Amino acid sequence: MSRQGNVIIIAEAGVNHNGDYGRAVEMVHAAKEAGADYVKFQTAVPELVISEFAPKAEYQKETTGEAESQLEMCRKIHLKLDDYLPLKQLCDSVGIGFMSTPFDLVSIDCLAGLDMDYWKIPSGEITNLPYLRKIGRIGGKVILSTGMCELYEIEEALSILEDAGTPRSRVILLHCNTQYPTPYADVNLRAMQALESLRPAAVGYSDHTVGIEVPVAAVALGAKVIEKHFTLDKNLPGPDHKASLEPSELAAMVRSIRNIELSIGTAEKHVSPSERPNIIVARKSIVASKHIKAGELFSEDNITVKRPGNGVSPMLWDKVIGSPAPCGFSPDELITF
Repeated sequence: MSRQGNVIIIAEAGVNHNGDYGRAVEMVHAAKEAGADYVKFQTAVPELVISEFAPKAEYQKETTGEAESQLEMCRKIHLKLDDYLPLKQLCDSVGIGFMSTPFDLVSIDCLAGLDMDYWKIPSGEITNLPYLRKIGRIGGKVILSTGMCELYEIEEALSILEDAGTPRSRVILLHCNTQYPTPYADVNLRAMQALESLRPAAVGYSDHTVGIEVPVAAVALGAKVIEKHFTLDKNLPGPDHKASLEPSELAAMVRSIRNIELSIGTAEKHVSPSERPNIIVARKSIVASKHIKAGELFSEDNITVKRPGNGVSPMLWDKVIGSPAPCGFSPDELITF
């Protein structure tokens, strides 16, 4: 698919549709309107992912209470497997890329026929060998989140994918912190440099902080993919809404990232086309400080330096001093030499 910039921006719908297909459709349109390159969902058969004894994360308890289990919560907020094909078709029709993260082997099979540009592997599956092997055997491009990981665990996951048939040259690694929301002190954007040492196709950042500053900063530090949760309304019930962006905030993030992309430029230093006309306005030239007669010697008493900068450069001051005036000059007149 064509993109608006070099950085891939993924609007993470996740499960913020709360299991409502109609709301998922609204989120596709909202992500497109905001300018994202992809809208991404989460695909799971909850009973295959979560045991009845699995506890909720602390942030899930804070946002959804402790009365229900993690499994009961996830049963409420996931779409049916049959919903993903029409969502993919909708994305194709409106012109935004479709992705969904599978959380179990059946969900991988569900998504395998949808011709996704990338397989997104979440942080929690990076130690799931059967899962990694199955995606690796598909041989597609992969985006791998690395929250809760030590570097050796990421290397092990890459090796599993490679052994299964997906070389690391087809894998983008996303630095990530899985706390919702992530404290700024725990973000550590420079960890992207450590990920680069593993020789992936590229590195990026999956953000769970409040606001848009951190993902924008990640782009300035070299992130080629940004993933950010969004919601139609932060006040909706569910575990991820409060740490997500609303559509207007998502649009602001996209604009900021595109502006930063344009601003990064190259490692070379040149006069830019936009500032070149300002040379004459802002620089200075050698001018007469008083009336000078033809043949009179230029001296520090009769010349000075003033704007504009379209005359003899002050860098030639020492050569001008002591030279005879080729003609007469009035005060402030550009010196010819």
